[in-house]
Amino acid sequence: MKALTFSNFGGPEVLEYKEIASPVAGENEVLIKMKAIGLNYADIYRRRGNYHLKGNPPFLAGYEGAGIVLKSNSKNFLPGDRVGFADVPYANAEYVKAPEEKLIKLPEDISFENAASILLQGLTAQFLSEESYSIKENDFVVIHAAAGGVGQILTQLAKIKNAQVIGLSRKKEKLDIIKENGAAHAILLNQKWEKEVFKITNHGANVVYDSVGNTLNKSLAVTREGGTTVFFGMSGGDPKPIDPRYLMDRSLKLVGGDLWGYIKSPVKRRKKAANLFSLFRSGKIKIKEPVKFRLEEGRKAHEFLEFGNSNGKVLLIP
Repeated sequence: MKALTFSNFGGPEVLEYKEIASPVAGENEVLIKMKAIGLNYADIYRRRGNYHLKGNPPFLAGYEGAGIVLKSNSKNFLPGDRVGFADVPYANAEYVKAPEEKLIKLPEDISFENAASILLQGLTAQFLSEESYSIKENDFVVIHAAAGGVGQILTQLAKIKNAQVIGLSRKKEKLDIIKENGAAHAILLNQKWEKEVFKITNHGANVVYDSVGNTLNKSLAVTREGGTTVFFGMSGGDPKPIDPRYLMDRSLKLVGGDLWGYIKSPVKRRKKAANLFSLFRSGKIKIKEPVKFRLEEGRKAHEFLEFGNSNGKVLLIP
């Protein structure tokens, strides 16, 4: 089969589209013919070498996608079933083997492309808004990268709960997108953004969601006393070390967001996915039209996402 691989860490240029052996489904596993693959910032982190990878090169990134079951060693899934997943490794390929407990059957009205666009980012946004910090009515909620995939859905979930969302972006042209998703305020991430947050909130935000990384110290600074900062990414670079005495002095909570611990149970995974599909179906959550690249155009897709050109989901199509 064809797959998007890399044998060295680095920029998009290390990616290679090449022939490798097809996976073989084991006990309680299925073999999936991929129809759409979600490209996420975690794939960039893996390519850069920010994450520890098991095994030997060539490596395959990708954890999210949707397709059709070709072969099944599971009683719960049959050939022809339409399925999606958010945390199955080696998804950047024509065929993927997946354990049955990580699969989600797709309703007929959810397309492969929609599933690959909302599963990982939508489940992440749910987790952030419910488990990392439970957003409440009238909370001041600051969201970094609010025009990104997770940021857009998180903004909409916070708006459903009647929170006051302050969305941040490094790019001026993305501020309108932030407002379109329901944010009360859209602020350019420049030297004055902290002052703007305090001007709006007076005492700081109840919660700050930081996926940028090198902004973490400033995120803590704009969090009100007793508030929460949720760290769940480092698209802008690694954060500087935090002195725990700073947290103690202001009774701040610094929380790490880990989706994988949130959806370990197959029952919970499918329940949360069903809720996500329901919100999407009803129009309470909307997503931009995804930008699609052929799998063999993986380098271009990585460049497009990494350099902030995307306003929505980036998909790889085998």
